[in-house]
Amino acid sequence: MAPSAKKERAAEARASSSKPMTAGGIEVQRRRVGGGGWTSRRISFYASRVYFLLIILQIPLFRVPCRAGTCTTPIQITSSQLVSNDIFPPSVVKAMLFPGAIVSNLTASMSMTFPRWSDLFDIYNLTEAKNSSAAIDLQRLEILAGSYFCVAGALVGIINPGRMILFGTLLVIWGLVKEALFRKPANSDPTESVYVYPTILIALICSFMSITYNIKKKARTSQPVSISKPLQSSAKSKLK
Repeated sequence: MAPSAKKERAAEARASSSKPMTAGGIEVQRRRVGGGGWTSRRISFYASRVYFLLIILQIPLFRVPCRAGTCTTPIQITSSQLVSNDIFPPSVVKAMLFPGAIVSNLTASMSMTFPRWSDLFDIYNLTEAKNSSAAIDLQRLEILAGSYFCVAGALVGIINPGRMILFGTLLVIWGLVKEALFRKPANSDPTESVYVYPTILIALICSFMSITYNIKKKARTSQPVSISKPLQSSAKSKLK
């Protein structure tokens, strides 16, 4: 009877030890399946990429007067400033303009011919940007500063998305609203007046979604702090 009892106990121990292992395996599998959803980090990843394509491909967001004549994207305003002030070499400015020049050439002429590298400044009317007056851009400082932040945020957002994209987009929108509300148009020609394209809404949505929100980290850091009142000492109570 004793050996059979030992065998039964050993079988029960094996069965009990095998149950948590299977439950643990199911729990790990559930965690793996549940972790593939649309998290905040993944949404920020895709939103920053869409914003980068909007900026680098020079999708028209607005239309404002600038040193190059009329600018429709933040990268055109930034390029006109970089060329007129000689901040960066011309090759760096041409490298920023080249992807958008390819897209505009494909959409305009519907041909697979790429623009020439030496003709980029002529295409964007940047050859005479140094001779133009700086008062055109100084009258719209919000749009100018916002364009700088939009371009820099789009480039940095490929590596590490942050709030620079949102800050630049809001500055540009505020400058356009300020231009429409408080400034009288100096030119009656509608083709040269300030105009906002619907694509700026896409840029605004992408700038909001590019920010990551770590809710678990905030919940851990914001722990309740207990405030306790100090007790009166017995010596003070005796004096009273």
